[in-house]
Amino acid sequence: MTTQHSERPAEALSERNPRVVSAVKLHRGAQRRKTGQFLAEGANSVAAALDTGRVRELFYSAEGAVRAHELVASAVGAGVRTTLVSDRAAQQLGETVTAPGLVAVCDLLDVPLDSVLDARPRMLAVPVEIAEPGNAGTLIRVADSVGADGVVLAGETVDPHNGKCVRASAGSLFHVPVVRGRDVGETLDSIAAAGITLLATAADGEIELDDADDLFTGPVAWLFGNEAHGLAPAVAARADHRIRIPIRGRAESLNLATAAAICLYANSRIRYARTSS
Repeated sequence: MTTQHSERPAEALSERNPRVVSAVKLHRGAQRRKTGQFLAEGANSVAAALDTGRVRELFYSAEGAVRAHELVASAVGAGVRTTLVSDRAAQQLGETVTAPGLVAVCDLLDVPLDSVLDARPRMLAVPVEIAEPGNAGTLIRVADSVGADGVVLAGETVDPHNGKCVRASAGSLFHVPVVRGRDVGETLDSIAAAGITLLATAADGEIELDDADDLFTGPVAWLFGNEAHGLAPAVAARADHRIRIPIRGRAESLNLATAAAICLYANSRIRYARTSS
């Protein structure tokens, strides 16, 4: 490492290098769709991307290489193109105030709904019209942590490859199949046709979460509404059951990611208790 370090100033690509310029453009959704690639920033996301073989190029700064030398070495060992860049280039490649100096160019992760349904999922998270990328990433991370079989982003939603969503997922975006179903009705029809029970979260739901254990013994898809308006009445009406989370304190409501975490954990607890017994 010491020999390489002394050569770095001459080797580092600047922010004007065409490869760096092309990668920086991936911050824009249109460019991601055009190229079929996106950026994963930071050690958690890069490590998960490397584990799943989706990295096409890894850009790192001198400081990033010091902090994450094992990741850079593993990328080299896997035959991934690794590229040293200047601090200024690293700043432009990253989106955070303090750039980690570690950014991977990855293939998009979109998965067809049919492939998820063909795998006979037992638990799906289906956020409908989710708009905030941080919430989407957190929900994907929650789904990963409880062992969900997929996340289906239904309707006109945030792009899961958005940088803020990728960072909020902390690598989970690479672990859980993520589907985008633009038409809410068609997406719910397909899930229901696969024999999966649709559950909607609702403050006035007829079933309390504490009493819903029997529903969790079969395959379930949870419908979560967007941050501002919740589930549209027509979408909630499509569900087989509407579930309410008991609030025993004085809070009026729960935010999307918190509600999803509570419901998916409750589902997971029963699912894995039954499969392990």
